[in-house]
Amino acid sequence: MQTLHPSNASGRRKNYLPAIDCPLEGAQVKSFYLTTAIDYANGSPHLGHAYEKILADAIVRSRRMEGVPCHFVTGLDEHGQKVQETAERAGIPPQQLCDGVAEDFQSMCHLMQVHYDDYLRTTQPRHVATVRGILSKLYESGSIYKAPYNGLYSVRAERFVQEKDKVDGRWPEDFGEVIELREENYFFKMKEQRLWLIDFLQKNDSFIFPSYRQKQVLEFLAEPINDLCISRPKSRLSWGIELPFDSNYVTYVWFDALINYISAVGYGTERFNDFWPADVEVIGKDILVPAHAVYWPIMLRAIGLEMPRKLVVHGWWLAKGGEKMSKSVGNVVHPIDYAKVYGSDAFRYFVLSEMNVGQDSNFSHELFVARYRADLSNDLGNLLSRTVHMLDRYCESTVPAIEIKESQEEKLMDAAEKAIADTRECCRDFNFSGALAATFNLVRAANRYLESRSPWKLFGGNGEGNATASTSLAMCAECIRICASLLTPAMPAAAEKIFAQIGSEKCDDWRQLLWGNSLEGKRVGERTILFPRIGDE
Repeated sequence: MQTLHPSNASGRRKNYLPAIDCPLEGAQVKSFYLTTAIDYANGSPHLGHAYEKILADAIVRSRRMEGVPCHFVTGLDEHGQKVQETAERAGIPPQQLCDGVAEDFQSMCHLMQVHYDDYLRTTQPRHVATVRGILSKLYESGSIYKAPYNGLYSVRAERFVQEKDKVDGRWPEDFGEVIELREENYFFKMKEQRLWLIDFLQKNDSFIFPSYRQKQVLEFLAEPINDLCISRPKSRLSWGIELPFDSNYVTYVWFDALINYISAVGYGTERFNDFWPADVEVIGKDILVPAHAVYWPIMLRAIGLEMPRKLVVHGWWLAKGGEKMSKSVGNVVHPIDYAKVYGSDAFRYFVLSEMNVGQDSNFSHELFVARYRADLSNDLGNLLSRTVHMLDRYCESTVPAIEIKESQEEKLMDAAEKAIADTRECCRDFNFSGALAATFNLVRAANRYLESRSPWKLFGGNGEGNATASTSLAMCAECIRICASLLTPAMPAAAEKIFAQIGSEKCDDWRQLLWGNSLEGKRVGERTILFPRIGDE
């Protein structure tokens, strides 16, 4: 047995992961600016909305854990034909409908611990002014023109479509009813930008994550694209931002909505350069093409702005068996219900661990319960509960020193070191499934170590033990402290409760996260069950 003095019990422990770019003290730096797609004000929050906000929140929290200043924006897309029609059916003004929907979405964010810095609504004066200013600029430069149009229009998608948009000869379900329209409208010149956009994507092969989504955009651009109709006559749609150069028209909802990413951070003001370009735009795969990968880059180029640095594109949540969720089928998951019953930390853990960003994933009650029981209740919950209980019983509620270092202790310290490095690297790559797996590898390693050392067998009836017994509890407490820090982006409230139970100060800077002896002499808190066992109901 090798005995270590408490002051150097950490031995060779060090943080060997290279640091990412972070601000120098006192330096003026651009914030890490992250946005999500703004939700459409035509329904209640669903699983896809909740996941996107949780993913974005986890990205921002992980960056802040690296010492990076961040600015996180989300919001609500409030204009368009569907909103107007829904309000008419309800017998209320569109703005009243939007106010209610905005409250629902913001309440969901609060429940899910999604802490945004700004919530942009497209009816806000700051956004309306920005949209009208950009429209005027583009019209005066000749990038917008008026012309008659005769073509097909998707009512549900609120956009003009072409025969090439059909899949196997049929209109996609998302298009809903497709009708023929004849009317004059205003168009934004896009045809001539197609070759530039192809060249941009080929030179910036990491613009879209995951990379195979970028290949899909290039496939779309292999054929000619049309100029974008950016207006709707008030005769059939009045709920929108009026064109500054023609009061008989309102702005097409997608052209209006995309501008939120710059109106939210003060486009046209001195503060704008503190944020733009956006570092990450988090969106779903269904709105990548053409909106975010074609319309948006061309719009930005037309007004002389840099492109966002990266589009992070997530997949869809499917029902059990891989079926698409549908209200009519009755297989829709209500995220708010899950968060209220099982806690938002458990819900956040499930969606972040179950979905690999970019791929589709299944959500079922059976899957949720299985992960909750195995990972949260059994692995993490038991480790915390047993460790705090034994510290309370055998060590007068105080964390002892790490006094010995044998092969089992060395192995656990190596596991902790690896968990820190792997979790941080996965978070940087938007791989939160991998990050959580890396952290829970440490949880399971600590459980195995605890079983192997079996300190409850080493302490005497009067509570007296030996160095091995006390060291094993100190080792587990240190592993729990590290796990709590690594879990902070995914499970922020649970992490704080874990810190409190083991008597640790909150560690919110991964650059300072090292294996150590910082808990020696700390008093543990009151033992509580973070993840109660649940039945099959």
